Amino acid sequence: MIAQDQTNYSRIAEAIGYIKDNFKTQPGLEEIAEKISLSPFHFQRLFTEWAGVSPKKFLQYLTVEHAKKMLKENQSSLFATAIETGLSGTSRLHDLFINIEGMTPGDYKNGGENLSVNYSFAESPFGNILVASTTKGICHMAFADDQNAALDILHGKFPNASYHQMVDLMQQNVLYIFTHDWTKLGQIKLHLKGTEFQLKVWETLLKIPLGQLTTYGNIAKQIDLPNASRAVGTAIGDNPVAFLIPCHRIIQSTGVFGGYHWGNIRKSAIIGWEAAQVEKKN
Repeated sequence: MIAQDQTNYSRIAEAIGYIKDNFKTQPGLEEIAEKISLSPFHFQRLFTEWAGVSPKKFLQYLTVEHAKKMLKENQSSLFATAIETGLSGTSRLHDLFINIEGMTPGDYKNGGENLSVNYSFAESPFGNILVASTTKGICHMAFADDQNAALDILHGKFPNASYHQMVDLMQQNVLYIFTHDWTKLGQIKLHLKGTEFQLKVWETLLKIPLGQLTTYGNIAKQIDLPNASRAVGTAIGDNPVAFLIPCHRIIQSTGVFGGYHWGNIRKSAIIGWEAAQVEKKN
């Protein structure tokens, strides 16, 4: 069994290396499978099991990362970026960015130039928190032990957006979650950018009831990717909206609470606080 695992690992490592070296030619499933002497069907299953994503999705991630680097550092045109990354034209680049980044390549290139973001700091039971919103909804929420560092992270998301320190109704509605029954609040709108996979994971997190916990493996099963626990963990770690998207309710299968972007002590405090809220209702 161990020998077979080592063989499979070596094959997947070789496939990943080949994709990284040749992504500009956009190799297909058959081509990559042939390089490691597997059938396309077997390779697809094995790669997804080990990497947590399909070979096609992995190739898309590499392509988008290269395109983002070109747009950010070289200020290349969209057409030049598309050709350099092995795509046939700007329409394919557009579709790929929408699928992976949740925004158009033009939006990424201009850094949110036409975006207006309101933000404010507020106290929560677990420390200072930064909340930011656009006209579409809440785009960012994070615990802000260091306000300047928290603002730098927010600005890094859309460096060319206009920022205004002000409290709006969207922010007020979200902050009520610490003092009101969440189920009785009006609909909270979110304005998030992320891959299709990330959005699916975040949506699943929103369905975890207050005071309950689940595991990375259970989330993977709920999105019909039972072998993608590691990829699920990465998506959870990229959660842009602290507390509201309850990544703190995810623990390891052993029962250990595990890590938390805003600190393990804070995670334990939130879990205990939520359990107490449920107890008060019962």
